[in-house]
Amino acid sequence: MIYDIRHVTTFDYGASVKFARCNLRLKPIDWPGQRLDSYALSVHPAGRTSPARAEAGLANVTRLVVDSPVRHLTIESRSRMTVDRLVPVPDASDPTLGEIAAMARASTDLSAASPANYIYPSPLIPLDQAIADYCAVDLDPSRGALEAGIALARRIQVEFEFDADATLVDTPPHEAFFQRKGVCQDFAQIMITGLRAAGLPAAYASGYIRTIPPEGQPRLVGADATHAWVLLWCGPVRGWVGVDPTNGIWMASDHIVMAVGRDYAEIAPVDGVVLGSGAQNMDVSVDVAPLDETEPPIAR
Repeated sequence: MIYDIRHVTTFDYGASVKFARCNLRLKPIDWPGQRLDSYALSVHPAGRTSPARAEAGLANVTRLVVDSPVRHLTIESRSRMTVDRLVPVPDASDPTLGEIAAMARASTDLSAASPANYIYPSPLIPLDQAIADYCAVDLDPSRGALEAGIALARRIQVEFEFDADATLVDTPPHEAFFQRKGVCQDFAQIMITGLRAAGLPAAYASGYIRTIPPEGQPRLVGADATHAWVLLWCGPVRGWVGVDPTNGIWMASDHIVMAVGRDYAEIAPVDGVVLGSGAQNMDVSVDVAPLDETEPPIAR
């Protein structure tokens, strides 16, 4: 599947901003099952961009500096991606959760994708006993990793309500868990909390998911948003396998990985420092468009 992706972030400031220095993580990374064919970034009305090093996580980082006064700022990225990723099928030969936890602890891999980097709590995803107990129901150490991962994702999808008004971007996992409400970021953080509590390597994936409208209705252009889901390390053969607790599905050809980290703070699409006064309003619009719009809807 080939996708054209348009991601637009618009800032409206209550007063002129004299200086801004931001990190942009809008260029999708190379990841198994996907290929970045083209990418373009534009900033209006002003701004200088340059490549920057990712301080944490797996991300393509661009440094943006705005050093002339602005009241409005629009950041637009366009990507063309080829995604060819099969739905994983659990197999009796897959390692168990207990075996995976042991392999992760013994790993000597020092790369950013090492499972050892994703075993421990992180600033936005701390340990939480209530969440650990909830997730443990599906995480028996003798259970196969893929079987357990999708079972937990599907239970979260069924037992939690998607409510965009229930949480904010900085809502901690325990609050969303207590409410049993939230958005994709909350559900991913809850699942990661439980997996790490069981000693399992779990990463936070940020990216896009194709929205498939009901049959007979057009795709809602601009209605998508940046999506979040979970990557579970399933041993050296399988590697990182994605599970989406918001939808109760595997990461497959409908998912496009933009960045991977321990939590959202490491891979936020836009962050930085702004010097100015007054309120700030941010609006984000994402459009994920398959090049072949004639394909039939995929059953969920």
